[in-house]
Amino acid sequence: MKNGGSLPGLRGKQVSIVLIALICTTFIFWGLERAPFLIVFPVDESVRRLILPGYLQENRLETLSSGSSSDTPPIMESTPSLPTGEPDSFIISIPSKELLPMSGIPSNVTKYLSVENSPSSSGEKLIDEKLPFSTAEELPTENSHSSSDKDIMVGGLISPEAHNMKSSLAEKEKSSAIEKSSDITSEELPPTKDGKSSSFEKKVCDYTVGKWVQDSRKPIYSGKMCQRWLSGMWACRLTQRPDFSYEKYRWQADNCDMPHFEGRHFLTRMQNKTLAFIGDSLGRQQFQSMMCLITGGKDSRNVQDVGKEYGLVRARGAIRPDGWAYRFRKTNTTVLYYWSASLCEIEPLNPGNPSTGFAMHLDRPAWFLRTNLHRFDVVVLNTGHHWNRGKLNANRWNMYVNGQPNNNRMVRDLQSARNLTVHSVVRWLDKQLDKYPNMRVFMRTLSPRHFFNGDWNSGGRCDNTKLLSGSRSVSHNRANDPAAESAVQGTRVENLDITGISELRDDAHLSKYSLKSNNGSQDCLHWCLPGVPDTWNELLFAQLLLPQPKKLSAQI
Repeated sequence: MKNGGSLPGLRGKQVSIVLIALICTTFIFWGLERAPFLIVFPVDESVRRLILPGYLQENRLETLSSGSSSDTPPIMESTPSLPTGEPDSFIISIPSKELLPMSGIPSNVTKYLSVENSPSSSGEKLIDEKLPFSTAEELPTENSHSSSDKDIMVGGLISPEAHNMKSSLAEKEKSSAIEKSSDITSEELPPTKDGKSSSFEKKVCDYTVGKWVQDSRKPIYSGKMCQRWLSGMWACRLTQRPDFSYEKYRWQADNCDMPHFEGRHFLTRMQNKTLAFIGDSLGRQQFQSMMCLITGGKDSRNVQDVGKEYGLVRARGAIRPDGWAYRFRKTNTTVLYYWSASLCEIEPLNPGNPSTGFAMHLDRPAWFLRTNLHRFDVVVLNTGHHWNRGKLNANRWNMYVNGQPNNNRMVRDLQSARNLTVHSVVRWLDKQLDKYPNMRVFMRTLSPRHFFNGDWNSGGRCDNTKLLSGSRSVSHNRANDPAAESAVQGTRVENLDITGISELRDDAHLSKYSLKSNNGSQDCLHWCLPGVPDTWNELLFAQLLLPQPKKLSAQI
């Protein structure tokens, strides 16, 4: 009886051992299919290839350092092979803890990412690039995953089930984002100097840091030929200036290539749209430069004068109209300029008196801007060099605030007055963008002066024919125009920073070859054309290729 009773007990122990062994074996094989096991217990490469999903076999998991956060996702040192025509390698910052397979990222997102060379075998790592828009709106956040989604994510990698879910989600995001993207594809972008695609389509570029380099393709147009659009006083080829080496430079940003400006690309980008330059005489130079760049300096019957549509006609007794407007018929693209040196409203105090003074309303945008804004798609503003006592007195401008003569001592300072106007105009425009969400507005920074050994009326000169002190580069990004740069912060108005790069070009002013320099004075404020303002327009074109800032969902 005792022997018979001990047999079932022995069998029960054996069965328990077998069950425990089976359970342990099951957990071991389950763990082999998950990345944490591989991180803790490295295995042979041949074994790892057998247990990892095929689309992850080429990934390398970086060993986490002891001081790194447990929430930090592993960094990929190389990427799986991609279909022909896709970037070799890239990585984006995603709020969730996983790394998406490369094939799961929508193409409209990747065109704004940085494209780096493939990592070398020595272990060179890719650097995260921030998306130029809110990832929370484009990609799922960590909290958006369901519990079932989390269950199939282990060790920062995605299982095949999760991969299928992410691919489906990516397709939906792609379809939605394509509607928001630019109307120019990467194939339509103009080539760079070496024929490669511009990296502006991959990431937001800080073009303010870079250098001037010689380029045999410059200038794009001839100062002698572009007579319909270019004022003779700014065409240095028509003056007695003997050297033209200043025409042979282009600006090269350090971290990306500038797209080469071509008139047809610009007109395609601006089809059925209007570009308005509003500002002082430097704004007029940028306008004339743009017309010469688009046309290549050649006259064309395709271009129509439409100044009358905007009231830009020469008044009786006036030397010139308040601006010009031209339309390219084939693409229905309009480019115009309006003279507003201060950007604020100028109102005659006594309209019936020819010698009347004018109220300079510092807190009101210019009348032309307010009444025509709805007709514009891209607006470029500038103001600066008329904010001095000589100009105010000569123009009989009297500063007004809130409809009354200004009595604020702080505002009497002209820099403070300019600051008030720039901030007022920018704030007003930012509010208007709620009604015109597709509009792009740029505040261009101050164009520098280069008077040496005096000022414009005291013998100041700019005779240099080489770049400033032999320097060609800007190695840091600083506030070159604090009023303009502070005004646009927190708004959808964009900063077109040309000050730092132009400061190096004291060789490119009209200098003593100005038509008005007979009295010995030099023009070290305005630029020869072709010249530096061409680069301002190239930068403008480059920024138009980038997505709109902040909450704007559509692009020009």
